[in-house]
Amino acid sequence: MVVLHTTIAILAVVLLILVTRVDPVIALVIGSIYLGLTAGLGFDGTMTAIAEGFGEIMAEVGLLIGFGVLLGSLLFSVGALQKLVEKLLRALGPGRLPYALAAALSAIFPSIYVDVQLVLAAPLARSAAPRMGRNGLAMMGGALTAGILVGYVFVVPGLGTLAIAGLLDVPLGTMLVYGFVIGPITALLTVFLWGRLLKRGFWNAAKDETGGAELEPTGGAAPSPREPDGAGGVVTERETVRTAPPLTISLLPIVVPLLLIATGAITEAAGVESSVLAFLGDPVFALFVGLLGAYVLAKRTLGREQLGEAMSKGFNSTGQILLITGIGGSLGAVIGETGLDKVLGGFFSADAGVPALVTILLAWLVAAVLHLAIGSISVAAIAAAGILAPIMGSLAIPAEVLALAIGSGALFALQVNSNFFWMFQTLLGVTTRGALKALTFVTALASVVSLVLVSVVSFVV
Repeated sequence: MVVLHTTIAILAVVLLILVTRVDPVIALVIGSIYLGLTAGLGFDGTMTAIAEGFGEIMAEVGLLIGFGVLLGSLLFSVGALQKLVEKLLRALGPGRLPYALAAALSAIFPSIYVDVQLVLAAPLARSAAPRMGRNGLAMMGGALTAGILVGYVFVVPGLGTLAIAGLLDVPLGTMLVYGFVIGPITALLTVFLWGRLLKRGFWNAAKDETGGAELEPTGGAAPSPREPDGAGGVVTERETVRTAPPLTISLLPIVVPLLLIATGAITEAAGVESSVLAFLGDPVFALFVGLLGAYVLAKRTLGREQLGEAMSKGFNSTGQILLITGIGGSLGAVIGETGLDKVLGGFFSADAGVPALVTILLAWLVAAVLHLAIGSISVAAIAAAGILAPIMGSLAIPAEVLALAIGSGALFALQVNSNFFWMFQTLLGVTTRGALKALTFVTALASVVSLVLVSVVSFVV
């Protein structure tokens, strides 16, 4: 009955989102309440589990998500990603640009929220496409897809990565090491395979592209017109950029936190006990250092009004992300209270004779099915982690491998029930058919490629 009611709860969430278009937050709460009541937790027990689950996931990743989103908003405002992509285009040429773009987006920029990355990089991709010959737009679209979304689920501080690691109690330093290897390799292999398919005629420009005018690349945020101050002068606070910082300076708010987190992980693995190093390598402190650096950079670069707008956008995005992440944690907590772990333990545990590769495949499949149905990578990852976390101790694979398998599955086939799909179609200038190829198919391809890599990692961990 526990399995039955859990299945009904998850299906109810899926149907509410897909059929009746209920917001995921409301659907997840309804599913959590139904499961708690039917599983015998009672009214008080159900609401307690929901509240505690929300609090636990917020304690794990709340500050990380908040700092990461604000950091990304500030870096967006100073034009860091525009400069990097333009330099790559000039240095590497159009042929190598898709690979460089995918690698940079997956390895360097997961701290910037995926929607922001897409809005910023899509015009640059469209402007570079005509210089790449036939299928140029398709190639750049695949590179954007692989780079942005692979980084989101594998590379710290991608929000999907943070949520999965928090629910499964995987140290972020460990996720940083594995994700920084698997993420970029997955992105590059996906772009390579995508390019081979394009050469075989997989793309039809007449049907897959809208034929809109290409957008010109920008060198940073353009200055806003100065406004009269009513006294014969001008209001200089409306200037978006005063003096654009060099690229090396713009990237420091991302590079420094990654170095601090990596240093903490290395010293911990080496058995070095130092309260100072542990403090400096703490992911919350590291991301705060990055946020502080980005704030100082933006304060010196932007006008006061533009700085306030950048922070406000970050706060607005943070609230939505934290709420849906926390409610996803609530569903996981309710599932944990139902005793489902004892039921599933017999199917997944090493004692039951299930090989590690089968466990990886099942974890991948759970996350993939949830993503196909729900349309949100993060919600699918959180729900899958919530289902499997209670039985993690009895599984035949380490926690970090389970986390990677869930991330791999949650990446599978992003499609029309995601707002990212429609943003991608519009911003890149492709038809729905083109988006199904360059986004849905490419995420499915990346998911399968990463599954193979995670399986290989399981042999050496």
